[in-house]
Amino acid sequence: MNLFSRIATWWRAVAKRDELDRQVRDELEFHIESHAEDLMRSGVPREEALRRARAELGSLAAGRENCRAASGSRFVDELWTDLRYALRMLARSPGFAAIAVGSLALGIGVNTVLFTAAQHMLLDRLSVPHPQQLRLLAWTEPKEGAVESLWGWYDDLPGGGETSTSFSYPVYQQLRKQNSAMESLFAFKTLDRQTATIDGHAEAVTAEMVSGNYYSSLQVWPQLGRGIQESDDGPPGSGPVVVISDQFWTREFARSPHVIGKTIFFNMTPMTIVGVNPPGFTGAYSAQETPDFFFPFSMQPIAAPMKFGGSTSSSLLRNTNIWWVLVMGRVKPGVPDRTAAASFNVLLDAAVRATMVVKNNRQTPRMLTMDGSRGQNPAAEGLAKPISVLLGLGGLVLLLACANLANLLLARASARQREMSVRLALGAGRCRILRQMMTESLLLSLLGGAAGLALAYAVRNAIPRFMSNSWGPPAFSARFDWRIFGFAAGISIVTGLIFGLAPAWQATRVQVSSSLKEAAQTASRRQRGLAGKTIVAVELALSMLLVVGAGLFVQTLLQLGHSRLGFQPDRLLLFELQPPQTHYPGPANIPLYRQLDERLAAIPGIRSVALTSVPLVAGNAMTHTFIPEGQQRKPEGNPSVLSNNVGENFFSTYGIPIVAGRGFNSADTETSRKVAVVNESLARKYFPGLNPIGRTFEAGWNQPIRIEIVGVCGDAKYDHLRKDPEPTYYAPYWQNSNGIEQATFALATSLDAKTLAPTLRQVVQSIDRDLPLLDMRTQEEQIAASMQPERIFASLTASFGVLALILACIGIYSIMAWMVSRRTNEIGIRMALGARSQQVQGMVLREAAWMTLLGVAVGVAGALALGRVVASLLYGLKSWDPMTFAASALLLILVALGASWIPARRAAGVDPIRALRHE
Repeated sequence: MNLFSRIATWWRAVAKRDELDRQVRDELEFHIESHAEDLMRSGVPREEALRRARAELGSLAAGRENCRAASGSRFVDELWTDLRYALRMLARSPGFAAIAVGSLALGIGVNTVLFTAAQHMLLDRLSVPHPQQLRLLAWTEPKEGAVESLWGWYDDLPGGGETSTSFSYPVYQQLRKQNSAMESLFAFKTLDRQTATIDGHAEAVTAEMVSGNYYSSLQVWPQLGRGIQESDDGPPGSGPVVVISDQFWTREFARSPHVIGKTIFFNMTPMTIVGVNPPGFTGAYSAQETPDFFFPFSMQPIAAPMKFGGSTSSSLLRNTNIWWVLVMGRVKPGVPDRTAAASFNVLLDAAVRATMVVKNNRQTPRMLTMDGSRGQNPAAEGLAKPISVLLGLGGLVLLLACANLANLLLARASARQREMSVRLALGAGRCRILRQMMTESLLLSLLGGAAGLALAYAVRNAIPRFMSNSWGPPAFSARFDWRIFGFAAGISIVTGLIFGLAPAWQATRVQVSSSLKEAAQTASRRQRGLAGKTIVAVELALSMLLVVGAGLFVQTLLQLGHSRLGFQPDRLLLFELQPPQTHYPGPANIPLYRQLDERLAAIPGIRSVALTSVPLVAGNAMTHTFIPEGQQRKPEGNPSVLSNNVGENFFSTYGIPIVAGRGFNSADTETSRKVAVVNESLARKYFPGLNPIGRTFEAGWNQPIRIEIVGVCGDAKYDHLRKDPEPTYYAPYWQNSNGIEQATFALATSLDAKTLAPTLRQVVQSIDRDLPLLDMRTQEEQIAASMQPERIFASLTASFGVLALILACIGIYSIMAWMVSRRTNEIGIRMALGARSQQVQGMVLREAAWMTLLGVAVGVAGALALGRVVASLLYGLKSWDPMTFAASALLLILVALGASWIPARRAAGVDPIRALRHE
């Protein structure tokens, strides 16, 4: 009888028992009614008769319930007995228990760590009441739609057009005024680093501008003081107040309650602290990062003026062309998202036409509503695929651990066949045997899960450290909550069921008559070893997947590290300055940079100083239109190239050669002709076969200028290591009439950064004490930070690969050792008939080789499929790189044969006389 027949029989028995229970209840009620009628004939009232009948006949029901209670108690007793027996069995085999629990701990621990990072980056919700009620407003329009200027997130749609979550402030006001689909609408906007001066100390802070109903709509109340109110968000300048985060309160004010009412300078604008946010509150933009300051939109024109179109806007609050504000709301109970979106779609069309001129009857945006429980959730966009790949690889590690453990348990179950036969002979049912085996498996998985959870807690910040740069704080701090414990518990139970099913099924198939006969074991040894060999082949296939993945990502990291940069990164120290626009509007920062350039160059130990508006290999780039002389500006748009505003010594400091013409010098002044140095890629693309020196081009988006080419430099990587050098031109920063909002200084020096840092801060503060020196690091550290994703993948997959080799080694060794022990009599007969030790050893190694080759072949096919998934994450090699595949296969074959060597030697050393006597 197979397992399904047993299950069907058990189900019929349960159904029959329930039917009997129903018949007993019906019979009891019939007897109660009959007895009550007899009492009523003797003059007893009906209610009293029913009460007395139930009291007299209730013992029957009580007896039935007592039987049920006894049955339930027996089940609990048996379960406890199974558990104690499982613990004794593990105590008798400490080596097996250690290997099993250790394998599971590694597999479950790895997946728990990955899930912790994935939860924080992708699944965490905003720390507000009822975040599932929040909806983020978005819109979509064709490429040539009504919206032309965006400041914020946008994405191209597959079928054409684009989508965004940014709105103009006048449109937001119109939507809020006419809103009837949601409980409330509020607005917010995160800002890049700003400057704050506290007690004479300047530092960089992050901030979020919010509307007056922000805190009331989110239902968040500060732990100290008050939040931003409607009265703060009035006319420009009416709300010079800030609410600070709990982290900033701890870091800067040591959680002093006297912080309320304190005046600080935000971008050199005095503002008063009126509240401290509760712990864990990160604002509405993201659940991962917490802004330091929250201040009302009314202070934007004064405290945070922005440059758009080449000029500093006095107020974005009245600007109808720039879409920059994020809008969120809470849904009304019973109002579907589709209904709310349809309502807002009508309002948006009216608001756009009321606040701006729609050119050429272009199509106005159509409204969308998005889940706002995670805010804008910018981390999900770039990390969703990498984290999914890592979770998949982590799942393979756990599956490999399960296969390894299933193999060990199969061998152990074979060794316990006599025990199971005795149990069956003494009257134990096969379901009872199945339950015993599954109890042991689940106990192992729970012990492994507990150890894995402890391991995950110990290394919980490994991934945050990988994702952090050397000069900044950790990217995030992993925290354990009920979801982590639930994940660990769930994966432990599922793991126990996966690796315990095959051994438990094998234990139930034991035949009492044959298993109690010692000689009968020989006839079925080979068949019983088939399951173990299959599992070993699966282990090797999974190991091949993980080892190939590790090889591909490690090679990607090495290829990036050895890619040609086009400049010399060693001995370069970088730091950044971001002068507040309130004090250095537009070109007013040019004299500041010139003065700093001179002061820094005079410091002993500094060979040269170079300023650049965009640091190299930092993930950022600046583009402008590029129209060579002789070509006209096209209505549909002209091509763009990369550009950078740099200092006079930029090329010598970075070691970028000038291959034709010259670099910048003192003759290039603010009033002289605009000049530029182009790289070789630009010269080849736009001036093929021509000398570009002396030629001009037109650059710029809204205010194009004519620029003369005075030199050609070598190609150098700009924003990413993965990109080959693209057409780029470099212009002197002092000829930029709009100024440079943020600058990076590169210092060529042999001095240590820690030694030089105090001197650099003194130089900067001697010019302006309210200018913080930001992000001091070396160029090599900057390059290393740009390779963080590749380093994470290489480190984790290399760990997975090593773990896979260890588990595969354990699996091969265990199955071969078990096979040798089970075939001792066969080997003794072979050797008694004349087989040599080398022949026996070769027989064992051949079996291991066939299993290995089968597993490697299946693994190669799986690795080819995996390569297609991760191809976009690789650099410098193909996803089917033959060297990686060949090296991985050879490594696995060597590991497998090495693991089989000891069992093979043991088989070759069998004494025929002792083996036959044992038989």
